[in-house]
Amino acid sequence: MVNGYIGFLTLVVWMFSGGPTHASSPIEFNPPSVVVKYGDSVSVLCSTSHPKPVGMGWESTIGGVSFQLDVSSVTWTVDKLKDWTIEPICYISTDGTQYTKTLSVIVYKSPDSVSISPLNHSGPMVEGTENNLLCDIKNVAPLQNLVVKWYKGNESILNITYSHLSKKTPGDVFQNLTITPSRDDDGAHYRCEAELDLGPEGPQPPPTMTSEPLNITVHYPPTFLSPEAEILDVRMGENISLNCVATGRPTPHYSWMSSPHIPNYPQNQSLLIPSSELPGKYTCIATNLIGQNSKMFIVNFQQKAHSKIHWIIKLSGLILALVICIGCVVLKVKAGPNSLF
Repeated sequence: MVNGYIGFLTLVVWMFSGGPTHASSPIEFNPPSVVVKYGDSVSVLCSTSHPKPVGMGWESTIGGVSFQLDVSSVTWTVDKLKDWTIEPICYISTDGTQYTKTLSVIVYKSPDSVSISPLNHSGPMVEGTENNLLCDIKNVAPLQNLVVKWYKGNESILNITYSHLSKKTPGDVFQNLTITPSRDDDGAHYRCEAELDLGPEGPQPPPTMTSEPLNITVHYPPTFLSPEAEILDVRMGENISLNCVATGRPTPHYSWMSSPHIPNYPQNQSLLIPSSELPGKYTCIATNLIGQNSKMFIVNFQQKAHSKIHWIIKLSGLILALVICIGCVVLKVKAGPNSLF
């Protein structure tokens, strides 16, 4: 602390004597800049290429180095860096000229936690309605290097940066994502990720923390694979079944209507087996909490059509037999009474 204070006084004296000349500063840092995890150690060498330096030093809130005579390099060292806004300054005095250079230091901290949850909502989502997801990031720094990434399954859907912020101390971040789910999103997994993009000087890969996945449930109204009306032609005594299966979440309930009316419909069944003696229009209604949908089955009775064909076949056989008999008589007459035919 005493060394830092002495260095500060020296720096003040130089400033009043004319100040530094930055444009031609002969000061160099190794490494050129520092990215350090909060609480870790750091060490940077400040050196000069000036042929006749009088002395050098470091001015810093932590690890300052007092003015050293007849040296061409000084090292700034901190065992446990816990100053978020530290800006160490290396200074040099030559023959009548003073120079200073500020070291760029980024002190970072990974989040304590990253979590995802629905915002102002609980339970299943409804198809076609907007919903907000909240990514809650606790105690991360610096915010200007933070990138919040949203994923649906393994698909990246949105990246948000905070480069416009200048806060270096830790803070909390609450980031919203608006989604409008469809039935295809039922069972989808969403997650958010906090990444600290600290540049090439920072750790590689960048420090990252990911939330546990959020599994969403999407409710949607019943839908038929083939919603158009079905027409069925049945014969007398033939068994038929009307399949009214619909997809929906929650699982649909079923009811039936018909014209003419048939009593004793099965309760909440998607399959109806009406008697073939009762043709007509049958309407299936699939319902759940989100809505309902219906499908019509038209059953035609083919008894008359098949009876007509039956009589046509019989009549054709009689006509054929009659023609054969007439043909035999004609041949007999032509052959004469004594003919064996």
